[in-house]
Amino acid sequence: MMVVAADPSQRGRVYAALEDASARGLAIARTWAFSMTVAVGWPCSLPLDPTTSESFKYGLDFVVSEARKYGMRMVLSLENNYDAMGGKKQYVEWARARGQPVSSEGDFFTNELVKSFYKDHVKSSITGVMYRDDPTIMAWELMNEVQCPSDPSGKTVQSWITEMASYVKSIDGNHLLEAGLEGFYGPSSPKMQQYPLHFQVGTAFVANNQIPDIDFTTVHSYPDQWLPNSNEGDQLSFLNSWMETHIEDVQNTLRKPVLFAEFGKSSNGYSPDQRDRIFNTVYSTIYSSASKGGAAVGGMFWQL
Repeated sequence: MMVVAADPSQRGRVYAALEDASARGLAIARTWAFSMTVAVGWPCSLPLDPTTSESFKYGLDFVVSEARKYGMRMVLSLENNYDAMGGKKQYVEWARARGQPVSSEGDFFTNELVKSFYKDHVKSSITGVMYRDDPTIMAWELMNEVQCPSDPSGKTVQSWITEMASYVKSIDGNHLLEAGLEGFYGPSSPKMQQYPLHFQVGTAFVANNQIPDIDFTTVHSYPDQWLPNSNEGDQLSFLNSWMETHIEDVQNTLRKPVLFAEFGKSSNGYSPDQRDRIFNTVYSTIYSSASKGGAAVGGMFWQL
């Protein structure tokens, strides 16, 4: 939405999306607050880069302003784990260009110069139009789907979340903060045995969310992509187990809310009936928890 809104001639698409969301009763939306779209020729949004363009920031201002008109709340993600729009890979490449001894994307979480790039971006994003005082924003997200496969223990990510969560809170104590985790358990967790080994992506759901500056937890779920050789029944069974396990951990151990921030059905073999069964499973589970005062507080399908 931010990128589309940066082009005034395309802003009708933003109007349409928010109008559609409001008409369907959606009270919360999650969108990107990063725009280093180097791969497709757009300029980078970081203050440190000479090709900086203010247009994307104005685009985000427009999105937040329009959401306010509909009474919606926004969750704004500050960076991407993946290459789309730059992501952590681009940060590492900038540091390498400045002579830093970085060799992999894992250095994003440990190199001091890279971390300073991220902090500059965060500070610029939050203070540019005084977003820290805007009630339209419900929460900040440190990164979309944080992953550090080079350290499957989760300790590298633990240290990074601790540092960056503290930094965000030092700038903005008015808004909630979440890490952007998918919900994968670390290898030391007994829950890890319930799920495939390829789920070890360097995060530890419980430990990462125990960090005091993290206000609520997030879980993503794509059973058809994560279990590609399984049938629909197995995928729905996994989805039920995945949700109940995380609700239990959040309620009994973390004692924080859980937002099911992404879930959906891929277009590979897609049918509306399959999508509806997944949506029904997710929302029924959320409602069952919330109606009893449990930890589940809502869900956001990917994507409108």
